[in-house]
Amino acid sequence: MTRSFRFQLATRATVAVTLGLAAVSAITIVTLKALLDREVDTSILNIASIQAASLADGPSGAMHFHEWDLTPDEATSLRDLIQYAQVWNADGASLLRSQYMSSDLPSDPTALAAASAGELTWTRQDFDGVAVRTLFYPLDRLGAAHEAHVLQVAAPLTQRNGMLLRAGVFLGFLTALLAGGTFAGSWWLAGLAVRPIHEVIDQAEEIGAGSLDRRIDAYGDTLEYRRLVEVLNTMLARIDDSFEAQRRFTADASHELRSPLTAIRGEIEVTLKRARTSDEYVAVLESTLEEAIRLSTLSEDLLTLARADSGSLRTFPESVRLDERLEGVVERLRSRAAAKSVSIRVDTEPVPVEADPGAFQQIAWNLLDNALKLTPTGGSIGVTLQQTAAAVEFVVVDTGPGFGGTDPDSVFERFSRGDPARTRADETAGTGLGLAIVRALVEANGGTVHAESRAEGGARFTVRLPIPGAD
Repeated sequence: MTRSFRFQLATRATVAVTLGLAAVSAITIVTLKALLDREVDTSILNIASIQAASLADGPSGAMHFHEWDLTPDEATSLRDLIQYAQVWNADGASLLRSQYMSSDLPSDPTALAAASAGELTWTRQDFDGVAVRTLFYPLDRLGAAHEAHVLQVAAPLTQRNGMLLRAGVFLGFLTALLAGGTFAGSWWLAGLAVRPIHEVIDQAEEIGAGSLDRRIDAYGDTLEYRRLVEVLNTMLARIDDSFEAQRRFTADASHELRSPLTAIRGEIEVTLKRARTSDEYVAVLESTLEEAIRLSTLSEDLLTLARADSGSLRTFPESVRLDERLEGVVERLRSRAAAKSVSIRVDTEPVPVEADPGAFQQIAWNLLDNALKLTPTGGSIGVTLQQTAAAVEFVVVDTGPGFGGTDPDSVFERFSRGDPARTRADETAGTGLGLAIVRALVEANGGTVHAESRAEGGARFTVRLPIPGAD
């Protein structure tokens, strides 16, 4: 499911602001409620004290309340402002009540008993459909005649509840208004934040296979987006290099494949122009076979490199004596070396390890074949194979021209011929893929290969293959 980052950013900011405002509103309501309750309780306690003090101050000693002289209509219109008062005895019988009351206040036996024992007792009750706050006030302080009397004073909570309701509605409206404003503002700011991303994407989409040399410059000087632009440009540079390498590889491969095919076609066409003797047909077939073998070898080399590029070049390690495999490769090359008067010196020791024998033989063959091609008549080739604690080291040195002023690592590139000094007209039947295959096979086996010029002349190739399980 695709989600909009802009919407998520605006929503999260709105939720955060809404939760913050809701928390502030809740604290405000709770604080306001506590303040109003305290004011109501203080007012009721003051009225109770005044009424208790003046309850029996008449000449006759009869109990009475000091109240405003209001008409019934006035009392009805001011009922939310009036505090009601009533006197009870310990048995719950009403002795006196306020003139504004048409019925008794709701009594609470538990609170009445507690007040009769001398405690101030607070309760919340309903009177004539109105919520009231009630205080049961003991009158034992008025003398022995009133020890069993309790004054009940009640004040309506209508004004208090209305104020809390209005405050809650106002805070709720304010929260909703600010939440909507936050979402709108966050949506606008998020749009500004993601706009550079869209511009970078637009520039990236304009870059195709034919314009990989272009680079993204949108917001490249902005601190927050500079790294993104640099990463994309670096990636484009790698892709461009990869495409260029593939183009060169394709062109070189096409050229190398075309040469044997052209030779085969040309010889067949010339042969078919007139009748030939059996010996002539045999000669043509032998020449065609040589070109077919060369074509087959090139195809196998290209397939090996393609597998290496795709990461599917597999190795098959087994218990093997690499020194014996190396001796076999050297023996296959001795006849060619003798024809050029090139000596091959082998310095090996028993190397029993877990390795891919086929990969090692191909590595050894390609390195020795390359050295034999480039070593002049009368030269020499040295081969060393030894095992260390963690790796097998295989070294091939020759007395050829070395690498001159070129980078030795460039000889591992595909179809590379290296420095012209290392190319002899009579020894260039190869495809230029041998050393590239060496590097691919060595890396597939987790090893490294390194080339360098020798101080005394010639080249040195060093292969290190790790031993499985060694530190």
